[in-house]
Amino acid sequence: MNLIDELRWRGMFHDMMPGTEEHLLKNAPITGYIGFDPTAPSLHIGNLATIMLLVHLQRAGHRPLALVGGATGMIGDPSGKSAERNLLDEEALRRNQAGIRAQLEKFLVFDDSPTGARVVNNYDWFKEFGFLQFLREVGKHLTVNYMMAKDSVKRRISGNEDSGAEGLSYTEFSYQLLQGYDFFHLYKELGTTLQMGASDQWGNITTGTELIRRMSGGEGKAYALTGQLITKADGTKYGKSETGTVWLDASMTSPYQFYQFFLRAEDADALRLIRVFTLLSQEEIEALEAEHARAPHLRVLQKALAKDVTIRVHGEAAFNGALSASEVLFGGGELSSLDEATLLDVFAGVPRLEVSHALLSEMNVVNLLSDATNGAIFSSRGEARKMMQSGGVSLNRVKVQPEQVALDIPLLLDKYFVAQKGKKNYFLIKLV
Repeated sequence: MNLIDELRWRGMFHDMMPGTEEHLLKNAPITGYIGFDPTAPSLHIGNLATIMLLVHLQRAGHRPLALVGGATGMIGDPSGKSAERNLLDEEALRRNQAGIRAQLEKFLVFDDSPTGARVVNNYDWFKEFGFLQFLREVGKHLTVNYMMAKDSVKRRISGNEDSGAEGLSYTEFSYQLLQGYDFFHLYKELGTTLQMGASDQWGNITTGTELIRRMSGGEGKAYALTGQLITKADGTKYGKSETGTVWLDASMTSPYQFYQFFLRAEDADALRLIRVFTLLSQEEIEALEAEHARAPHLRVLQKALAKDVTIRVHGEAAFNGALSASEVLFGGGELSSLDEATLLDVFAGVPRLEVSHALLSEMNVVNLLSDATNGAIFSSRGEARKMMQSGGVSLNRVKVQPEQVALDIPLLLDKYFVAQKGKKNYFLIKLV
């Protein structure tokens, strides 16, 4: 398949300028780019669909550029925003740029071949570009009328209560001009003829193609291609979990939490995401979809999706660790196999209780699960005894009975009990 056909069957294609497909077919390899603003030290899974556009561009025999916006990151893109973004200092931006580059290297092949990926930073060409020089050489080519016609600007500049907008500063209004000049600079210096991005970037991207045409005296020709924004089946934005953004950096979202996020995807979401976020072939995905349709409870799609993405983002060892941790929670594996960080990850969403270690020798099981935890697990000793007698209570996976006098169940890591009440209610007790 060519690039456009590939994006279409995967549900990733949104729009393109006339002539884009023909340009890709007749001029291989062309150079195309996507910009990433370094507003955080890591990209998140909402960025993954955009990264995958670059991946497919390279796999189709073209050269991908990733532009890390060291300059534009100081400004803030108004696209898709209803409020002015906090601006970062240069030191924070440099840290963020380094983190983003390291993540991109996991997806793209960086070498000296005609299709080898490259990272560029627009701060390199903006740092010596004076304000008056920019106005004379660039600003004169686009009218205010043209810039205000963009949807991202119109939504913000109205400032009405219904839109939730707060108006638009000149700083953010100038963003599309800066991004447009990025495209012109890459066109002139590196022969870049294609800019890609999510569908909300259409206005900024086409500003670049228009700037190239005008600054080249009508001779320059460049192209635009956008992908679908990734949203959940209910239309809400994809990339968030109950605990916040799902980052690609393991220190910000652990591999276990990352794996679980995809594993818990609704069936309707998994059907789409496995096409967008993996490189499995059409035949492989259709086979998985058929298998999933026969036995949805086995969650074949979710498991294949979570495995593929976790390995590519965090590596096979991290995936195996996440899988083992999942089996501990859902498959009855050994709790003692978990280190402290993974134990806390696995039970991140359960109530955490603290009990004095000094009082441990004076407690029996009933005391621990009622009085010592201030009724958080059982409101009374009687309630605790009744459920224990029916076999519904365990500590560290060991079934407990009310007649147990001594708490002789080995602690996890010398300080934790995992209490289970019934089939689904977990509590993490820490001795302090």
